[in-house]
Amino acid sequence: MLHLVIADAELELVPKAMADHPAVVNYAKRRGKRPGEVLLDGTYHHAVLRKLPDGERRGRPDIVHLCLLNALESIASKEGLLRVYVHTRNDEVIHIKPETRLPRNYNRFVGLMESLFKRGAVPKGLELLRLERKSLEELVEEIGPDRIFVMHEGGHFVKPRELGRTLAELENPVVIIGGFPHGDFRSEVSGRRVSVYQKPLVAWAVVNEVVINFESNAL
Repeated sequence: MLHLVIADAELELVPKAMADHPAVVNYAKRRGKRPGEVLLDGTYHHAVLRKLPDGERRGRPDIVHLCLLNALESIASKEGLLRVYVHTRNDEVIHIKPETRLPRNYNRFVGLMESLFKRGAVPKGLELLRLERKSLEELVEEIGPDRIFVMHEGGHFVKPRELGRTLAELENPVVIIGGFPHGDFRSEVSGRRVSVYQKPLVAWAVVNEVVINFESNAL
C-alpha cells in the first residue's frame, strides 16, 4: 500500500484578519457566502495576498485539486493500492476515502473544500472527506511507514521507474509531495529526499510520475 501525502498544501480559508478586506467581501457576496467561509484563492485575492506573510505562495487550492484528481483517478487507487492525504499549512489533515470521486470542475471543488472546513466532514452521512487538526509528523507517525520518501528538487536523483520499483517492493511506504507553488517545506520533514527529474516539476506532475511508476511495478 502506497501512502501519498500532499504536504504543506496552500489550502485554507481566508484568514480572519483579512475577512473584512473589500476583495474578500465582494467575492463572498457574489458567491452568496460569508467572507470567513471562502477559500483563500490567488486568482481573486491578489490584494489580500500582498498583505499576508508568505503571500507569494498562498492561496493555491488549484494545486490540491489537480494532485487529487490525478491520484484518485489512477489505476493504483482504483485497485486499492493507494491512500491519499492532504496536509495543510495550518496543520490540518484531510483524510480521503479511496472510493471518493472529486468534482472535476474547479469551482465545485472549491465549494466542497469550503464545506469541509466548515463542517469537518463531507458529504453528510458518508464522510468521504474528513478534516482533523494534525501535524505532518503526527500523520506520518499514524501511518507507520517502513520507508519515507520526500520528493524534492534538491534531492538525490532517481529514475522514476527505479523509484516505482522500490515503492512496489515495500509494504507501507510514504511519499511526501509539496502542495505549494515554490519554495521549501514549512514543516519538519523526515525521510529520504529524492528527485525524479533534474529540473523542477509542478506538484501534480510529480504525483503522476510517482503513482504511474509505482502501479506499473505493483500490478
